[in-house]
Amino acid sequence: MDPETLKAITRRHFFRQVGTGAGIAALATLLGSDTAISAPPSPKRRGGQGGEVIPAKAKRVIYLFMAGAPSQIDLFDHKPKLVQHNGQPIPEEIVKGERFAFIKGTPKLLGSPHAFARHGKSGQEISALLPHLAGVADDIAIIRSMQTDQFNHAPAQIFCNTGHALPGRPSMGAWLSYGLGSANRDLPGFVVLLSGQNNPDGGKACWGSGFLPTLHQGVEFRSKGDPVLFVSDPAGIDRAARRASLDALKDLNQAHLADYGDPEIATRIAQYELAYRMQASVPELMDLSKETPETLALYGAEPGKATFANNCLLARRLAERDVRFIQLYHRGWDHHGEQMATDLNTGLPRLCKEVDQASAALLTDLKQRGLLEDTLVVWGGEFGRTPMNEERDGSKFLGRDHHPKAFSIWMAGGGVKPGITLGATDELGYNVTEDPVHVHDLHATMLHLLGIDHTRLTYTFQGRRFRLTDVHGNVVSKLLA
Repeated sequence: MDPETLKAITRRHFFRQVGTGAGIAALATLLGSDTAISAPPSPKRRGGQGGEVIPAKAKRVIYLFMAGAPSQIDLFDHKPKLVQHNGQPIPEEIVKGERFAFIKGTPKLLGSPHAFARHGKSGQEISALLPHLAGVADDIAIIRSMQTDQFNHAPAQIFCNTGHALPGRPSMGAWLSYGLGSANRDLPGFVVLLSGQNNPDGGKACWGSGFLPTLHQGVEFRSKGDPVLFVSDPAGIDRAARRASLDALKDLNQAHLADYGDPEIATRIAQYELAYRMQASVPELMDLSKETPETLALYGAEPGKATFANNCLLARRLAERDVRFIQLYHRGWDHHGEQMATDLNTGLPRLCKEVDQASAALLTDLKQRGLLEDTLVVWGGEFGRTPMNEERDGSKFLGRDHHPKAFSIWMAGGGVKPGITLGATDELGYNVTEDPVHVHDLHATMLHLLGIDHTRLTYTFQGRRFRLTDVHGNVVSKLLA
């Protein structure tokens, strides 16, 4: 039997060909014209129920992910009752049967040692630890009723980014790259910037492509050293030689693609081409020294350093270049109080100082450039902290354990109603009492603001149609402007 006939009837070749579509489409986008790149997304992916088009309020997302989980009790969810009953055992009926990461026995209530005040015309109640954010209070929507399914860092971070607790599912940035494509042929559609003590506990699974073609995974940019690892030409190789070698590789890979139909071959071709273009576009992008002294001072940025402030300024520059999903991770928010560095009186103020000015500056800068209205900005961690003192091993420092039942985030721009507070918790901050917002609901709402019905953005893998929100998620209409 000749090879072509065999290909036509074999089950293995059939499934290879079925899986090639997304990879080929991505390759066509990256190798095609600017017109193809900027074409609107398929109505099938963007449409709502019944096929109607959801108007996109946001073109891009900047997600400021505070890995380690900031304490909502000390930043956004003021609880005077906790201060009043500070040091008293929490009522047993509230925690009966509960599992905690580290707390043992009956824990004691812990009122925040930090003051709160209302800010702006909206009267947003914000901690004194975030004075710069307080200055833009009328631009943000605070959600005090967030909930998640996970209470350990790695699975909770992966869940917050992929909608699933185990590695292997596509991250939200990968879903957007797949669903909307890239709006800039010289840069990836999904960029990741890291700062803080170390990498997130969930690792690269937080920005991976899962079962989507690897073309859609997040690409790490560095604000210090080589902007992107493994993109620079080796010594002695000029642009002409690199172009010739890539052309030869492309011919070989395309022949291989025609024989086997593996979408990862298409990804390989596209990534080589993107890397070649990035060699010219990325150095200019990452050069913060071209910003005005006033802009650098606004963020507190210092060119050449690996800081959250630098990354926020880079995020604005990436937004200007229409990168679809920009995610900043800042690690270090795990304030258990087992030592001074993780104490609520020492560690938490230090972390807030590292991110407060730059986070507020990002909103200010986007707004004055006319970018905030179509850029969705999200700030938050993977879960919350308990309203009780952890007191691990009898520690005298103040700290809080992991708490998935209630936490706070804020959102701004991109079609979000500004100056509102959504949701509430009980007087101790333990359980949500109004307008619960699950992580799946957050994902559904973010996709909606980008013009996507979360139930229709799907990818078939191993015989099942998957989506970011799995079989869950509702759009939070109260957040929509």
